[in-house]
Amino acid sequence: MELKFNKISNYKQGILSDLLTDAYSFDSKWINAYGDKWCEEDRFFFDNLNIADSCGFITTLNDEVIGFIVWDPRNIPEYAIIGHNCITPKYKGKGYGKLQLQEAVNRIAQKGTKKIFVSTNDDLIPAQKMYESVGFEILDNSTLESWQIEQNCDIYYCIDNAIIRKFNI
Repeated sequence: MELKFNKISNYKQGILSDLLTDAYSFDSKWINAYGDKWCEEDRFFFDNLNIADSCGFITTLNDEVIGFIVWDPRNIPEYAIIGHNCITPKYKGKGYGKLQLQEAVNRIAQKGTKKIFVSTNDDLIPAQKMYESVGFEILDNSTLESWQIEQNCDIYYCIDNAIIRKFNI
């Protein structure tokens, strides 16, 4: 098994929204609520490949695309925000999402980032367990800033510099 993290620019536009649609295919409410936004975000990354390649990657296993992750670096070194972190259903529950997340945290940490934020929803329990397993801690929702509230999620996580340094960077 060979897991690789590849530049987004190596792929065709549409792959990010297709991966998200596949990853959330277990419940159409996600596709109905966010499908158009996913297409918009896909277009953004492929219109700005320099951003896509420096703030995300596509994960492959034996050259088969199995997922991707992207992050917003605009507030580094204070913090970065992980946006999408998805693995296709065929490969969920096998540890690939965690490896993908760890690789992203390593890349973000190399920029001297003090904190990394990520969010998810109550019914996405595997995502919650994965974030917690690598050291992300749940934030008290009463302390959220406006940009976090705008993400319209149920659970917000943060990992700080002390935990980030535990990663092999």
